Amino acid sequence: MSGALLRAGGTLKPGLPPVFACLGLLLVWQLYARTLSVGGIPDALSTVRELPTILGDRESLYDILDSLRRMAIGFAIALALSVPLGLLMGRSRLFAALVNPLLMVSYPVPKAALMPIIMLWLGVGDASKLLVIVLGVSLPIIYHAYQGARAVEEKMLWSASAMGMSGPARLARIVLPAALPEILVGCRTGIVLALITMITSEMIARQSGAGNILFSALDMAQYETVYAMILVISALGILLDVAFEYVRGALVGWSEPRHDLAPIPA
Repeated sequence: MSGALLRAGGTLKPGLPPVFACLGLLLVWQLYARTLSVGGIPDALSTVRELPTILGDRESLYDILDSLRRMAIGFAIALALSVPLGLLMGRSRLFAALVNPLLMVSYPVPKAALMPIIMLWLGVGDASKLLVIVLGVSLPIIYHAYQGARAVEEKMLWSASAMGMSGPARLARIVLPAALPEILVGCRTGIVLALITMITSEMIARQSGAGNILFSALDMAQYETVYAMILVISALGILLDVAFEYVRGALVGWSEPRHDLAPIPA
C-alpha cells in the first residue's frame, strides 16, 4: 500500500499532499460540527452530499458556466490592456511616472466597494461585473509585466536598435518574450483575483452566476447549499490554477517557477 503512495526517495507522489490536506480539513470540519453543534455550520458529510444536487441541476450548472464565461472575458480584457501598459512602464520612465500615481491611488480601494457606483453607471448586467473583474485583475499583471520589462538586459535592446529595429518592434520581439515568465506569474495571481471579484460582483448584483446561488441559499438558510457552493468555488480555483500551470509550463518551461508559495521537495 505504501508503495502506491510513495515514489523513489521516500517522498509522496505529486498530487497526494493536497488530497491528504483536503481530507484532513474535512475530518476536522466533521468533528467540529458534530462536537459543538454550532448553528449555521452543517457537518462536512451533509455538505458533500449536497454537491450532486447542485451539479445535477441544469439551472445551477448554467449559472456556474455563466460565471466562468464572465471570468474568462474579464480576464482576457485585463490581459490585453495590462501587459502593454506594464511593458511600456518598464521601458519608459516618463510613462511610468505618469501612470504610477493613478495605479497607487486605485490599488488600496477594494474593488467590491466600487460595485454600487459601477452599477449606477452601467446597470446590473454583465458590463458592471466585467469592469469589476478587469479592475481586480489588472494591477498584478501590470506590476509583473513592469518588473519583467525592467529586467530585460540593455545589451539586447542596444543590439536590436543598432540593427535598425524600431521601438514597437523591440517591445514586441525582445521585451515581451523576455518578460513572459514574470507576466505569467502575474496572470496566475490574476486568475485567483478574477474568481474572487467575479463571485463578489455576482453576490452584489444578483441576477445569475455562482455568487447568486451562494447568496440566495444564504437568504433561505440553506446552509448545506451555501457550504457546498463554497466547495465548488474552491474546486474551480484549484482546477484553474492547475490548468494554468500546464499552460505556463508549455510556454515557459525553461523558466524556473520562482514564486511558488510552498514548493514540494523533489
